[in-house]
Amino acid sequence: MNKTYKPTILIDLDGVLNNYSGNYDKNFIPEINENAKNFLEKIYSLDKYNLVLFTTRNLLLSAKWLIENKIDKYFCDITNVKVPSILQIDDRAICFKGDFDKLFNEINDFRVWYK
Repeated sequence: MNKTYKPTILIDLDGVLNNYSGNYDKNFIPEINENAKNFLEKIYSLDKYNLVLFTTRNLLLSAKWLIENKIDKYFCDITNVKVPSILQIDDRAICFKGDFDKLFNEINDFRVWYK
């Protein structure tokens, strides 16, 4: 059996795939971002990556949300653990570029995109 290796990309749910605006409700996941399906289709069609949903939400609720929004086919897994990946897509992240002074300033100036 010859499996072709595909690197993993972790994609966050809240604030990336959905219209989360900071009002967390553990029993409700906001509606899908209008551009999410198109983005997922484009990245999936490259056939180069395994996409993993990365969320701190209840995994069963998250799986149900993926199915209801007809985007479950794009993901090979859902996790709340930082698994090995080549890239993480998140609305609350800063990319470290080797300079701690710049990192410190980015931390102090950080704002999520929807605020």
